[in-house]
This record gives sequence, C-alpha cells and structure tokens, in this order.
Amino acid sequence: QVQLVESGGGLVQDGGSLRLSCAASGRTFISYTMGWFRQAPGKEREFVAAISWSGGSTYYTDPVKGRFTISRDNAKNTVYLQMNSLKAEDTAVYYCAVNKGTVQAMAVNPRLIDYWGQGTQVTVSS
Repeated sequence: QVQLVESGGGLVQDGGSLRLSCAASGRTFISYTMGWFRQAPGKEREFVAAISWSGGSTYYTDPVKGRFTISRDNAKNTVYLQMNSLKAEDTAVYYCAVNKGTVQAMAVNPRLIDYWGQGTQVTVSS
C-alpha cells in the first residue's frame, strides 16, 4: 500500500521559513515525478512545484518562484519543499503528489496524479 506522509507544516510569521517533507513508501518510485500542491480555504487545489526523478528538472508556479525550492532524496523516497519569505497568501494545506509524467504534466493536469498525501497545514500570520 502506497503512503505519502507529509510533515513540517505549522504556524510562522510573515517573512519566515518552513521546510516541508514528504516520505513515500509502499513501492519503488523510480522515474516518478514528485511535487507539491496546496489548497487554501474556499479555493481549489493548485500546483506549487514539481521535481523529476533525477532532480534535473523542476517546475514552479509563478507566485512561489524565487522563494520556494523543491528537492528530493531518492535514497529516502522523500521530497522536500523549502519555503522562504512566506506570505499570508501562502497559507494553505500543502499536499504531496506523485505521478509518472513530466513536471509540466503534473502542473497542468492534476487528474494524472497517481498518489496523494494527506496534507499538512501551513499558516502564515501577518
């Protein structure tokens, strides 16, 4: 049974930093893209960032470019999201996602996601 377990969420002040982690288990994830989505109250879930199996390709939504960095450790089946210069509008539940496609495919078609995590809350106070 595949499981994606997120951690690292919490409450932080405007301008602060957090590092999210997502540990995947239950199968091998060779050639899988891993990424992050978020969902704010009353809004649809939106793409945040994705990284290819090799780590050579990354993709970010414009609002987080220059502030967030995605990385992965394949030996640990774990993907990370370093979030700096956090803003109130970053407040959301953050979900880990895994799929077989490209980083661009993950961004444009969430219906292709193979596995989702349960989410971790990030709250940025202004």
